[in-house]
Amino acid sequence: MPTPARTSVEGIVAAGRAILTRDGLEGLTMQRVAAATGVRAPSLYKRVSGRAALVRLVAANAVTELGRALDAAATSGDPVRDLRAQAIALRTFAQRDRHAFALVFAPPAEGGVTDPALLADAAAPVLRVVTDLVGPVQALSAARTVTAWASGFLRMELAGAFQLGGDVDQAFDYGISLLVDALREEARHS
Repeated sequence: MPTPARTSVEGIVAAGRAILTRDGLEGLTMQRVAAATGVRAPSLYKRVSGRAALVRLVAANAVTELGRALDAAATSGDPVRDLRAQAIALRTFAQRDRHAFALVFAPPAEGGVTDPALLADAAAPVLRVVTDLVGPVQALSAARTVTAWASGFLRMELAGAFQLGGDVDQAFDYGISLLVDALREEARHS
């Protein structure tokens, strides 16, 4: 009889996520994941073909988690309130796990997600909310604009780039308010 598996892809991904959160992308190695799952590194290759595949699995896990958080944030039925809640959910995700946040927005060549269906699923909650706000014609552009602003703001915040004083929480709220107001105004003129 074959020896029972000592780990699963799910266990490997969970260990990889924990290592990513603690040590960053550089620390996410097959050796560390093997140690965390209680197997030797060569045993991981039965489940994951190599580090690049491991990073892709961990990135997919992070994208899925973020998509669920964005969906859970949009429950009021009011697109203005829901978009604000989604921005806060994204910020919470980034502050809780800066390395997963960076991986979610990494280019595919740097370990980012390459599965268009997975990315579409994660983006669907934001698209749904901005469609309610601006209509279907401008929804994709609006979602991209909001995502670009929020991810840029959060990258700067996580890097400690806001050094001029002031309240960063207030600045985040101000940015979201400006975006929402601009999107509503655009929708009125469309």
